[in-house]
Amino acid sequence: MQYEEKLPLHILSGFLGSGKTTLLKAWLTQQNLNDVALLVNEFGEVGIDHHLLNEVAPDIVLLPGGCLCCQIRGELKTALLDLYEKRARGALPPFRQVILETTGLADPAPILSTLLHDRQLQHHFRQGALVTLVDAEHCQLQAKTQPEWIGQVTAADKLLISKRDRVSAQTFAATERWLAQLNPLAEVSDNALALADPDQLFQVLVTKGSKDQRFRWLGACGTHESTLKAAPLSASHPVTQTCVITLQRTLNWPAFAIWLSMLLHSHGSAVLRMKGILRIDDSTSPVVIHGVQHTLHPPVHMRDWPGELETSKLVFILRGLDADRLKLAFSRYMQAFEGQ
Repeated sequence: MQYEEKLPLHILSGFLGSGKTTLLKAWLTQQNLNDVALLVNEFGEVGIDHHLLNEVAPDIVLLPGGCLCCQIRGELKTALLDLYEKRARGALPPFRQVILETTGLADPAPILSTLLHDRQLQHHFRQGALVTLVDAEHCQLQAKTQPEWIGQVTAADKLLISKRDRVSAQTFAATERWLAQLNPLAEVSDNALALADPDQLFQVLVTKGSKDQRFRWLGACGTHESTLKAAPLSASHPVTQTCVITLQRTLNWPAFAIWLSMLLHSHGSAVLRMKGILRIDDSTSPVVIHGVQHTLHPPVHMRDWPGELETSKLVFILRGLDADRLKLAFSRYMQAFEGQ
């Protein structure tokens, strides 16, 4: 691998006690450790997870100072650039990917924002997969009482359910359905299945794989406009909603970009996750967009459409923002623009 190629930065998230370190340790035993650089963040002044992982990955860098999401703009950037510099001069093996295990209290959104907006990091790194571990035994309680939990779940590309042996088969199946409703954009599976095929744990299917794999989320979200209400959280943390907007006509890209920018500027914290496949004016190929809260990832231009789909579809996972209000605002804006 050439040093000028961008390295993927994968994020392993999940609430306290979900089993992130156990999963990561098992995964590392099946890897060529010269290919992996590992960053571990722990809450509190004294961490122990890195000592557990050190048995299989001796070059771990522990990010100090507590919750990563609060201090991300300093510590993570420094650690990543230091890793890359040591790799470039041969002080570390020529690793091909970086894994960041976050503290159980971290919100992934600021991490993604730092990676996508910092030009130094962009020069060397690209976003990989965001994998969130979910505790099958305690997830219902955590959803009701812990605001960080919902941010971790809705930001994920993959949701892996741990502690299957601690719940009944019926409870596990219900948890799978519930998580798929909370985040229809993510793959949901058992963490044991992920370890059975370790090469797939941090794979991202946005630009790789078959059409069915790349656009799996379209089927998960249905083919018509809909609103799905997930389980209620506490009074201070409103329910999440999935808002799906399907459009037959092509979109004017500049007009849509202005609307989306205004939405994220005004309500970014309420847009937990968004994804869309768009048919834009003067283009026969689709454009895929993806964002987490205030952060919008660079658009991905695809070569073809999945299956028979030829219409634009937008999917928003919302908290504290009514789905019907969002659809109405979008419709009015586009009508006003087209009427000019």
